[in-house]
Amino acid sequence: MTSADLSIDSLIGELTTLGRISEAEPPVVTRVVFGEADRRARAYVKGLCADAGLTVTEDAIGNTFARWVGTDPHLGPIGTGSHIDAIPNAGLYDGCVGVLGGLEAIRTLQKLGFRPRRSIELVIFTAEEPTRFGIGCLGSRMMAGALGAEAARTLRDNEGRGLEELRQAAGFTGPLESIPLSAGRFAGFIELHIEQGPELERKGIDVGLVTHIAAPASVRILMEGEGGHAGATLMPGRRDALAAAAELILALENGARSTGAIDTVATVGVCEVFPGAVNSIPSRVRLETDIRDIEAARRDGVIAALHGACDEVQKRRGVKISWELVNADPPATCDPAILAALEASAKAAGRSYQMMVSRAYHDSLFMARVAPVAMLFIPCRGGISHRPDEYAAPEWIGAGVHVLARTLAHLAS
Repeated sequence: MTSADLSIDSLIGELTTLGRISEAEPPVVTRVVFGEADRRARAYVKGLCADAGLTVTEDAIGNTFARWVGTDPHLGPIGTGSHIDAIPNAGLYDGCVGVLGGLEAIRTLQKLGFRPRRSIELVIFTAEEPTRFGIGCLGSRMMAGALGAEAARTLRDNEGRGLEELRQAAGFTGPLESIPLSAGRFAGFIELHIEQGPELERKGIDVGLVTHIAAPASVRILMEGEGGHAGATLMPGRRDALAAAAELILALENGARSTGAIDTVATVGVCEVFPGAVNSIPSRVRLETDIRDIEAARRDGVIAALHGACDEVQKRRGVKISWELVNADPPATCDPAILAALEASAKAAGRSYQMMVSRAYHDSLFMARVAPVAMLFIPCRGGISHRPDEYAAPEWIGAGVHVLARTLAHLAS
């Protein structure tokens, strides 16, 4: 197989067409799960899969499986794929390169007359983005059994509409209990994805082979102090909730820096202040934090330090601080055998590569609970993602699809 065997122009055309299926005007891409644009996008991709002769099935939450049946269909298939939902004001490539690029890898192998022994299955995961329900990787979480049916039924969007109502309106009516994958359902899984960071482009490297996937923990903290007039309440008697929150924000930053590991990161992305008036002392503040690492113990140490800071600030400042651990997903280590196959394929394809860490999390994080996984990164311009100017050059996409196709052929043989 050479790069000339790939139909990259056709793939770019399909990515462009998919990008036009949006709740917003191009070049903005917005596709919220179970919305009208999401449904049309699903239909478009399923049509492409059917045109390629793949057998398409869906589960009760809309995870979609497009199978190229192998000569020994009783063997666990090799999977590839990603997601096609998009946050508001997004771009063309996040997730979609992994879906349509995976399809192009399959079509290229078909065109070359390859017959897989193991089936090769393209997976389109439901709701990788947390836009609608506030939880990321919804489909793959449920496939891996990390989110049970009862917990899923409690999910609501910002308008109060429940998961059950929305999925059934979109045509997914099976029991949620049927979603978790059985043991051995996949023999391996590879996700092609844009890097969403600048490293590959800056170094001029074709592909990144992901060794570890960092995982987030989310903590929600509520500070309750005492409001009052900004002029009439003297400093010794204040119980300022925002001042307490400021200490916790800095404590979290210090906790992440103090690990000494470049892979530990922590962010306070939400800070809601009540009443929010310039001449009123804040009486209530809500923080939402994101803490990530490729080592769970190190990340959890940062969480413990933050919890300790909450206790200390609460006592010293006379405020009430409540704490909720929203989630703490385990990081994933990619499978050495699949990484070796990716490395051999990159060499055979004449593509430069490097081993690297995924600091964003993806559906592969949850697939790692039920199958050997690895990820394959391609550059994206300036490391920009989740914006309309997100861009991956055709030659970068071609390099990723080339390596992916070779690897799928090897693993499915």
